[in-house]
Amino acid sequence: MEIAVLGWGVVGGGMIKLIDEAKTPLLKQLHVKRVLIHRPEKAVDDRCTTDINEILNDPEISIVCECIGGLEPAHEYAKKALEKGKHVVTANKKMLATFASELFDLARQKDLTIGYEACVGGGIPWIANLERIKRLEPVEAFQGILNGTSNYILSQMEQKGAGFAECLKKAQELGYAESDPSDDIDGHDVCYKVVLSALTAFDQAVDPKEVPTFGIRHLTKEDFAFAKGQGRTIKLIGQGRKTAEGVSLQVLPVMVKADSLLGSVSLNFNAGKTWSKSLGPAAFVGQGAGSFPTAHAAVQDLLDILEANSPVAAFEPAENQAGDKQTFYVRSQKISVFASVTQEKVSDDAIVTKPLTIDEIGQLLKAAKDEDLFLAGIEDD
Repeated sequence: MEIAVLGWGVVGGGMIKLIDEAKTPLLKQLHVKRVLIHRPEKAVDDRCTTDINEILNDPEISIVCECIGGLEPAHEYAKKALEKGKHVVTANKKMLATFASELFDLARQKDLTIGYEACVGGGIPWIANLERIKRLEPVEAFQGILNGTSNYILSQMEQKGAGFAECLKKAQELGYAESDPSDDIDGHDVCYKVVLSALTAFDQAVDPKEVPTFGIRHLTKEDFAFAKGQGRTIKLIGQGRKTAEGVSLQVLPVMVKADSLLGSVSLNFNAGKTWSKSLGPAAFVGQGAGSFPTAHAAVQDLLDILEANSPVAAFEPAENQAGDKQTFYVRSQKISVFASVTQEKVSDDAIVTKPLTIDEIGQLLKAAKDEDLFLAGIEDD
């Protein structure tokens, strides 16, 4: 089967190497015919092209692997590939979560597949396990550490007692964080992954803009000290739950028990947990990022398509629901705004709230208008 790879970067390069050096009879059936690059001087071999139309108009190419990232032109290229009757495999969680309804509708019309295992959880594999559970029974809920950059920062803060800025700088030096780490530390990367997880688990698509999303940018040593005093640590958690009204999704730091599964996942690893009736809780842990773990997941999608083992997703648009009430830790220079919901005073500028919905705490955050405020959920005992 002839394929094309868009982008010879971290993920695209990993895919090309795995396919070129195929170790199994099945993988040897795949062949990289074309690779889209941005500039001619970046050409590595004669498969490289700067013209997307050479790929789109080639009838021999059956699958286009989008590995260039960002919204555009990634979205345009994926859409055109589907219109040309080609399957699409992507590692671009932001693009796919944003344009899910459009692209999956088009794929169904054309009887094509969109493979997106590489979008969530690196090489765990997460999406495949959600689909495997769902074919036997409904997935009731999921939660997980779905961003290696933020988890590395949090692990270093806990283990070394270092400040947020210092740990972020170290993550950037090691290549775990981009020069602009906003998507990672503000929770947006996890949000896109939660949306795609919900699409897979619950067959419902939620607009990423509707998902309450809070990050770790303003986390301090003071916050970690409180968590440690409670026998907890702090993790950036993405979670989803099926409700009677639809689905409830959220992304926020959570003070989890230090000796729990998620509490023990360190460095740049990812972990996901699911709940279903007969299986109960199930957990999946693995490398959450990097060239070969992510490329491994993308190539698995290629092999599923090769074996015709990749069903076309069917889902309905859904609005995000508020979900159950939970207890929150809040630190703010305007802590008086939270006086009516205070359950416990932690310090002059930090409190633990009474049980609230994510929408209720969100309204109070807006009223506080504190750009340096830090919010975390507190896991039930």
